[in-house]
Amino acid sequence: MPLDRRELFAALSALGIGSATFHRAAAAEVERLDDDKKEPEKKEPEKPKTITAEMVKNAEWVAGITLSDDDRKAVAAALTRSMGTLAAVRKDPLPNSVGPALHFKPVESATPQTGRGAVAAPKRDAKKPESDDDLAFASVATLAELVRTKKVSSVELTRLALARLKKYDPALLCVVSLTEELALKQAEAADKLLAAGQYRGPLHGLPWGAKDLIAYPGYKTTWGAEHYKGQEFGEAKATVAKKLDDAGAVLVAKLTLGALAMGDQWYGGMTRNPWNVKQGSSGSSAGSCSAVAAGLVPFAIGSETLGSIVSPSTRCGTTGLRPTFGRVSRAGCMTLCWTMDKLGPICRSVEDAALVFAAVHGSDPADPTAVDRPFDWPGKVELKGLKVGYVEGQRKVDERAELKAIKDLGCELVPVKLPQQEALRIVSTILNAECTAAFDELPRGGVRDGYGAGWRGTFQQGQFITAVEYIRANRLRTELMNKMAEVMTGVDVYVGGNDLQITNLTGHPSVCLPNGLVKGRGENAVETPSALVFTGQIHGETTLLAVAHAYQQATGHHLKRPPMDQVTKANAGL
Repeated sequence: MPLDRRELFAALSALGIGSATFHRAAAAEVERLDDDKKEPEKKEPEKPKTITAEMVKNAEWVAGITLSDDDRKAVAAALTRSMGTLAAVRKDPLPNSVGPALHFKPVESATPQTGRGAVAAPKRDAKKPESDDDLAFASVATLAELVRTKKVSSVELTRLALARLKKYDPALLCVVSLTEELALKQAEAADKLLAAGQYRGPLHGLPWGAKDLIAYPGYKTTWGAEHYKGQEFGEAKATVAKKLDDAGAVLVAKLTLGALAMGDQWYGGMTRNPWNVKQGSSGSSAGSCSAVAAGLVPFAIGSETLGSIVSPSTRCGTTGLRPTFGRVSRAGCMTLCWTMDKLGPICRSVEDAALVFAAVHGSDPADPTAVDRPFDWPGKVELKGLKVGYVEGQRKVDERAELKAIKDLGCELVPVKLPQQEALRIVSTILNAECTAAFDELPRGGVRDGYGAGWRGTFQQGQFITAVEYIRANRLRTELMNKMAEVMTGVDVYVGGNDLQITNLTGHPSVCLPNGLVKGRGENAVETPSALVFTGQIHGETTLLAVAHAYQQATGHHLKRPPMDQVTKANAGL
């Protein structure tokens, strides 16, 4: 038989479980269960819910306060009055695309500059590779020159991308929707424009893949979740997709993401790492990184809230740019967290990321956080004497190969200390409150499955974060941004630091690039990528990418390819 209140308290005390506040909350739950066991009465017209002083007392532990009896009565009366208003507000439909009236803005270290900056397409004597594999792994910069000089057509590149997506997706599980009909039409149009003397820039005619939280007309936008797998947005097209259309790029696939942008597990299975198909690609930009690393597309667009570009780029050995918050419009894309979501390019080199970023950054009336700030490429950055920060660790500076390579470029190494603990204390409060609000209809509607097992508890817990605590966390976020601004006064960029919590809260840009291969343990161990992350000033992508590009050119780690002959369903265990 279920415990009554007295038995419950006795059991809890005997086991030494909980405090008085825990007991009060547990008692309130027992009262609710007892009420549920009562004989049903005749149904009468629904009346407004009445909050009692006892309810307030039982809920004080949530707020972390203790009230007097008179205060409890007053609060109960006020809450009862507000219940009607809250109930009415809950009835108003709110699609995921509608954001709050308040907008986050990173702290800039200097007076903001306006304009888009100047970007020059790379000029090189590019020759068409002899094999399809070599062509598939060619850089965006090389492919751009091949297309511009008509040594390769857009249709040829597009057919190659489509063929490789079909060949390797059964093992990688990186594709949600193949956009074949659209892609071939766009490729044919790109070739016709070029034949007529109209060249749109370095992305003209190049295939790309979109993380499937980016809306595109005629195709589903599933957010990686079973609950939304039939979702379409009519003629809505995300701004980032519009900009790539305008740049002449060719959309060949909508790529996987972990359900609602968590991890690499989507409703079709686990997206795989092409370096080791028994391993997940990490996430949530799982398909974007897997497809780029495997040479299925030259570049893709991913998104990050708390590591979703950096983490899978680390796992798959791609070069991923997470720009400054507000650099790339998020209009037309799934919202997880209004003040932390960012879109960015995933490529095979820093130069490629720069060329894609140049096409997609800038202000947008549909996204009030998106701004115009200059970005120049190639950046006229003098590396000699440039200050590069590093976080001191167990190994000495001269024992760290990456720091030696940076020093050899002429940069000055400067130790920095990051405000790590401050970020850890507030990141979950902000993220959990906002993502719960973004998907409020799921827990409130009793939907328990179909959107990723990891989200249910988060969305339930998020309902208990008070407005006071959320606002306090954001006030602490302001302090964190000011502390990071102080750190950045002493350096131009810094390297390493395990800073995902910090920089996703402050809005600083980071670029993750492959940094060699590491072989695992055991007889059947395989080599998989390691990574290095550079972080720059707010809106400082020009300098950030210049340093990362120089490092990449000096080391050449980005030129390594995964063993594609091992990318099979059998090896993946599928």
